[in-house]
Amino acid sequence: MSERKGTHVYDVAVIGYGPVGMVTAALLGQAGHDVVVLERYPTLYNLPRAAIFDDETMRTFDRLGISGDLLPTLHVQRNYEWRNGAGELLIEHDFAAVGSQGWAEWYMMYQPYLEDALDGLVRGLGNVEIRMDSPVTGLRSRRHGVGVQGVDIQVEGSDTAVSARYVVACDGGNSFTRGWLGVEQEDYGFSEPWMVCDFRLTGPSDIPKARQVCDPKQPISIISLGPRHHRFSFMLDSADSFPVEREPDRVWDRVADYVDRSRADLVRVATYTFRSLVAERWRDGRILLAGDAAHQMPPFLGQGMCSGIRDAQNLAFKLDAVLRGADDALLDTYQSEREPHVRAIIAQGIELGRVQTMRDPVAAAERDARLIAQREADGRPEKMRFPGLGPGLRDASPQAGHLMPHGRVESHGTEGLFDEVLGRGFVLLVDGREGTSPDASAIEPAAGLGVAVHHLTDRRLTTEGITDVGGVYGRWFDETGSAAVLWRPDFYILGTVDSLSDVPALLNTLATAVQPVQAPAIVGEGIRP
Repeated sequence: MSERKGTHVYDVAVIGYGPVGMVTAALLGQAGHDVVVLERYPTLYNLPRAAIFDDETMRTFDRLGISGDLLPTLHVQRNYEWRNGAGELLIEHDFAAVGSQGWAEWYMMYQPYLEDALDGLVRGLGNVEIRMDSPVTGLRSRRHGVGVQGVDIQVEGSDTAVSARYVVACDGGNSFTRGWLGVEQEDYGFSEPWMVCDFRLTGPSDIPKARQVCDPKQPISIISLGPRHHRFSFMLDSADSFPVEREPDRVWDRVADYVDRSRADLVRVATYTFRSLVAERWRDGRILLAGDAAHQMPPFLGQGMCSGIRDAQNLAFKLDAVLRGADDALLDTYQSEREPHVRAIIAQGIELGRVQTMRDPVAAAERDARLIAQREADGRPEKMRFPGLGPGLRDASPQAGHLMPHGRVESHGTEGLFDEVLGRGFVLLVDGREGTSPDASAIEPAAGLGVAVHHLTDRRLTTEGITDVGGVYGRWFDETGSAAVLWRPDFYILGTVDSLSDVPALLNTLATAVQPVQAPAIVGEGIRP
């Protein structure tokens, strides 16, 4: 897309073009909004950072249309081991080949491949403009938008200004935007220096795919980065030792027990300080923080990038509504929903991090005995479980704020995952297996809200509606006792009803938040057999 300067006002300016910025730009662009991306570097970063993503994130990538391109570059991981220095199993996490979101629960990736796929997608959107080499130098909030000052070196180093109705800052842990706004961060006090060593595999190898080595002499993290790459991370006693420890021969000595030097190339060695921080404010008027700009977490759960992409999903559909006329108070629900989720993941990550990085041999031996006894008593691997969203765009039903399961369905002869067969967005799914459905007047307002209405049916009774091929939705309705469920474009449940007569009230919860502020609320009721 050609650059537009001068008085042009974009709908959204996205600061930062890592995965979170890319997903934000793609979601808003696909929704039809005029987006500009400002990235300080001249090219994509092109080095691995994140290594893992989950089934919820893959569902987002599928929504964007890149899952098919990604799959050949990924490794599906089924377990995650924590072993002590003697090799004894302390903790094992189990991951399903098909999780609740319809995809494998854990994918190992080489981040440059993901960024290439996302970059190709974003550049193919005619309403998204990407400006590389454009560091932001200042922001000025105005009544109806934000002026973003930056250095556009494509124009002989001159200062240029971009005007946008909203700004989403995805500019990382060292966020310029967060600093410019004077937003403080809460520090959980977990701060550790690590040396990260990435390898390209050139021959057969038998390296653990996902293992934490809880050795008080040297904590190590070993993670696959997809079929052809691997990462070893070593906790350092001090960041000051990095210049010496990074020497290639010393790195190869460290990994000698795991990888043959003749079967791999050392791609890079970097130092990171694993930290746990949460920004106090994620919104300042029309400027919003997302991803590492809003929160940072240790990598032990593999949820850093996933959390940023959840931010993007949450923000994108709300910005879409606001840009179409909804009250921008809707954006206040972004932090209220996402922050409790992020804090819970950070707390779990810190807990696991402290398990791994224990350096006192006596304390580590006590830890080993406790965890081995606990694992033997439980008898099965653990599952990672994350909470639902905090208060926001949701009703008071028990399921609200939790992810809606994603299963296979059939509709009019087409079978596949729900998203792929029936589309994405706001969805009202009615349990019509007993032949009941809401009165037409009750669901009529759904179309004006952009809500797709579908009826789950029993294949034996009718050829109308959708058939629950894998039984995912039928089981969910049976377990929850719900008659209908309304979920959001970010896959989280807005609310449920136990009676179809309450469907109008459920739709009204959405209407109050997303309809143009001058529009009347929805009224209506009724049920027919």
